[in-house]
Amino acid sequence: MGAEPSAERKRTRIQIRNSEAILEAALDVFSQAGFRGATLDQIAEAAGLSKPNLLYYFPSKEAIHTTLLAGLMDSWLAPLAALRADGDPVEELLGYVRRKLAMTRRYPRESRLFANEILQGAPHIHAMIAGELKALVDEKAALIADWAAQGRIAAVDPRHLIFSIWATTQHYADFDAQVRGVLGPAEPDPLVAAEQFLTHLFRAALTPPSR
Repeated sequence: MGAEPSAERKRTRIQIRNSEAILEAALDVFSQAGFRGATLDQIAEAAGLSKPNLLYYFPSKEAIHTTLLAGLMDSWLAPLAALRADGDPVEELLGYVRRKLAMTRRYPRESRLFANEILQGAPHIHAMIAGELKALVDEKAALIADWAAQGRIAAVDPRHLIFSIWATTQHYADFDAQVRGVLGPAEPDPLVAAEQFLTHLFRAALTPPSR
């Protein structure tokens, strides 16, 4: 009985492969057109599948979108979760800036997918934002406030500091065309100068006067 792979096992391998192809194609389509502008026909064509075949794996455009966003949230939380209470506060926060820039470099489509969802009012991930994301921000904001109270960093509003890091790092993915259009071909990799500038900016903002 165990000599040959079962039909069920073979079907599962195909299902995994096709599901991954659909999600990869959908990431391209959603990051360019947004949720409202994307269609199942576009996603199926990009995945190399028929629309009925796509619907076998995902029952709707909403199901594909939600699956992508749920996977993205784990990656989105990881750089902030890595802030360590036992590290040097300024260096820990600068490390967070660098990790966010690294995500911008590696995952620009995912960043634009997330930005498009937020611009629409976060209809598919509001519960995640109000739940696990808020809980993590509250935890790390309390840590940052404690560092400030101890005089280990300058007095800052912890949540607005986090918002500023999000805004300045993700800008390079979400507004890539604008960044490259303004900088021109003389600066083919904007993230090199961005890391230097943002490191200087946040170091100056975070270093307490006593230093």
